[in-house]
Amino acid sequence: MPVHVTLASYSDWSYAAALVIYVGALLLHAAQLAGRTAPKRELVAAGPRVGESPAESEQARESEDEDEGRPGARSRLERFGRIAVALTLLGALVHAASLALRGLAVDRVPWGNMYEFGSSICLVAVVAWLVVLRREPALLRLGLFVLMPIVVLLFTSGTLLYSKAAPLQPALQSYWIIVHVFAAITASGVLLVAGVTSLLYLVRTAHDGDGDRFARLGQRLPAADVLDRVAYRSTVFAFPVWTFAIIAGAVWAETAWGRYWGWDPKETVAFVAWVIYAGYLHARATAGWRSGRAAWVNVAGLVVMVFNLFFVNLVVAGLHSYAGVG
Repeated sequence: MPVHVTLASYSDWSYAAALVIYVGALLLHAAQLAGRTAPKRELVAAGPRVGESPAESEQARESEDEDEGRPGARSRLERFGRIAVALTLLGALVHAASLALRGLAVDRVPWGNMYEFGSSICLVAVVAWLVVLRREPALLRLGLFVLMPIVVLLFTSGTLLYSKAAPLQPALQSYWIIVHVFAAITASGVLLVAGVTSLLYLVRTAHDGDGDRFARLGQRLPAADVLDRVAYRSTVFAFPVWTFAIIAGAVWAETAWGRYWGWDPKETVAFVAWVIYAGYLHARATAGWRSGRAAWVNVAGLVVMVFNLFFVNLVVAGLHSYAGVG
């Protein structure tokens, strides 16, 4: 089927628009985080300052206290957060439209190359973030850290990894691309959120243990138990999906290449990631590993997933070399 050029162009424009919207949301989250917990000014003396009468000193202190908790200042920062979430939701809708238009333009699922695959992972990560935020509103301050890797990945996919709309390569023309790749996309997007949350958990616990470490950032993050809970629940959801993606890929490999498993680089690194996440879930149930050590395992899993996404697809030659980088 020939490519519908007009729809493909609309898809590219929607992609660019979604990226711009996400950047706007990221900047608003940054503004909210920067002003969320400004350090309180200390009153160094109980008596009046030099040149002040007792009445003027008391009035100045009351004014300082009012400035610190001023409803107008708090409401302005809250508005930044709400607008950022609204922009993120709008960006997700435009982002989804870009993938839908790409699929309609080529009459196939819109994840047949690295550009489309990276875009799909980012959309899942944004949706996962919005779902988590709805359940845990206290995590609103994490928007900057969640959107930052998403914006970087979208920018990279839209520039260095961009591919023009085209039919699938013959090796990918199978219904298994819907099952296997969709499961991999879903798991990868959710695990991105889980990995970022675990990393921030480590920052928060380091600050809690020593107030001088990450002093400016640590105090602005949600409580460590909230971060740990979100990272764990996200991984619990994603791990079975990732397991299914590996199994479905093995079934597809038997159909395409005549064997279920051949230790191809992509298969090997995907299995390594599976072992790491299995280790994380086991560590969370093991005394002495439930906190910082388990979080480090989860962060290691994120590193392996990113390595699998970029290095294995773009550098290492293997049977999964379908990056389609133009």
